[in-house]
Amino acid sequence: MAGTPRQRLDISIPHPARVWDYWLGGTENFAADREVATQITAVMPDLPINARSERQFIGRAVALLAGELGVDQFLDVGTGIPSSGNTHLVAQKINPAARIVYVDNDPAVLIHARALLESTPEGATDYLDADLRSPDPLLEAASETLDFSRPVGLMLMGVIEFVTDDTLAFDVVHALVDALSPGSYVAIASSTPSVRMQKAADVWQRRGGAPLVLRTPETLARFFDDLDLLDPGVVSLPQWRPDTLTDYRDREVHQYGGVARKP
Repeated sequence: MAGTPRQRLDISIPHPARVWDYWLGGTENFAADREVATQITAVMPDLPINARSERQFIGRAVALLAGELGVDQFLDVGTGIPSSGNTHLVAQKINPAARIVYVDNDPAVLIHARALLESTPEGATDYLDADLRSPDPLLEAASETLDFSRPVGLMLMGVIEFVTDDTLAFDVVHALVDALSPGSYVAIASSTPSVRMQKAADVWQRRGGAPLVLRTPETLARFFDDLDLLDPGVVSLPQWRPDTLTDYRDREVHQYGGVARKP
């Protein structure tokens, strides 16, 4: 659709980034988003827990990559509306020279992109209006900020579920991974099925939300094929290397993920 992000924004249709923002306690959401969020939590009360668990997982994964593993470049695809704990905030706190490229194609997110561009003087932060389903132009644009001859941390948080065709989803993720140098890392988080999660997805799609698919942990593990999956593998997010600040370790959260290294 042509036009500026603000011209493309339709606040009458619920938007995944704005609904997620609402569950995280943000203010960048509208009546349609809050209404569908309430309808979804009526059938799946744990959805706000999924959102918070994913946000905490991002923080732990980026901290590991930027700290112990020495990654100083990140490509964050499907970043969502800015909130505390974004990739660049975590990475540049550890390494002020870290360089981050955010990617999204949603007008609701693009409107807030300016907030993501506050980099440290030593590092860099950029934002691309691009689509995961078209990896070649995405990578070309990202290469203006990132050096793909060196390791990169690829972040795919809550985005691959919106590529509903399995073949296309595997193809585009593998295309991104193929562009990474050895020693790069891939972090993925995505929604997984349960009876209540499927009911929540049905509510979402009946209200005109973007189509999505819930993939099992076993299917998610296939996105890491030919990579070295870090312990503990693909798990419920609070179970991935929890620290003293990790919430919900005592319950099943239907948001799974993992991190792997490209050999």
